[in-house]
Amino acid sequence: MFVEQRHEFILREVRERGSVRLADLVERLQVSMVTLRRDVEHLAGRGLVTRVHGGITLPQEPARPVAEGTLAGAPAFRPVNDRALTIGMLVPSATYYYPSVIKAARDRAQDLGARLVLGVSRYDDEEDRKQVGQLIGGGAEGLLLTLSRQPDASHVEWLAGLGVPAVLVERVAELGGPASFLDAAASHHAHGAFVGVRHLAELGHRRVAMVSRSSPTAPRVRQGFLAAVRDLGLETPGEFGVEQEGPSEEQVAQVVAAVRAGVTGLLVHNDEDALLLVQHLRVAGVRIPHDVSIVAYDDEVAALSDPPLTAVAPPKSAVGRNAVDLLVRRIEHGADLPGQHVALLPELRVRESTAPRG
Repeated sequence: MFVEQRHEFILREVRERGSVRLADLVERLQVSMVTLRRDVEHLAGRGLVTRVHGGITLPQEPARPVAEGTLAGAPAFRPVNDRALTIGMLVPSATYYYPSVIKAARDRAQDLGARLVLGVSRYDDEEDRKQVGQLIGGGAEGLLLTLSRQPDASHVEWLAGLGVPAVLVERVAELGGPASFLDAAASHHAHGAFVGVRHLAELGHRRVAMVSRSSPTAPRVRQGFLAAVRDLGLETPGEFGVEQEGPSEEQVAQVVAAVRAGVTGLLVHNDEDALLLVQHLRVAGVRIPHDVSIVAYDDEVAALSDPPLTAVAPPKSAVGRNAVDLLVRRIEHGADLPGQHVALLPELRVRESTAPRG
């Protein structure tokens, strides 16, 4: 069958049936999937058909405007034969940081005619695997994965055996490791930390410190903090730790001592800890921003502090939308597309906790 004949056959089928699965067309035309996709691309480029997940339909009404922070040229499929694509999403928490990511991913999936199913692991490696197994067993055709920690050598075999496409979300795989070949969408936390410290430097603060708890994100925030200190010629006494339940009395005392020794700027990751630290500093007689300016990181609750905290805000909603777009593209095209690591830049939201050095 010649190319023109295949095109006529495809158009006749889609006009008669409304939508057609690519697998059915491959079987009926007796051509390879590569050849069929080439035919479909040609017809879609002329506006004669619309590509959807696993098939084609008649052209639809004009699509809604692409949401801010969504990948350009993102897929716009609709269910074929009333069968919606199911996307599984694993997150370590549904109460801090990730609600915005989840909501944006869910909304974007709905825009594309897909269904999102959520699993929460509570920062537990074993629960990561259990939840993913349940998602795949429940019919998930692709996964959005925010693992409990950054993927390393211990994840290699497991990730390789998932059997469905996966996109890392707010996680960065070890350079060169097998997980690094997965698509990924993440906030550029090092950039965000750099911007936060630069804000302090622009206000005249030359001695700055970082306050942070251990978390999967902390190493990248620390990277940006140290880069800013180095590149902007600042001084720092180092980093002050925070317990998982918040700053202890001893840790607060260390920060107070640093402020009294000349530190005038703090980058605090995360902003729940920043709120607690502000309360303790006030009790200790440290005035904000008169004695020390504070930049929080995450901007989940920073605006609710007294005073409201200047904060670095990762683009959580854009991360969720882009992750869905990456996954749908991977499901649609398989290994034909090169892998993509999308790094989205946080923004600084200036409030009352930072001021020029007195």
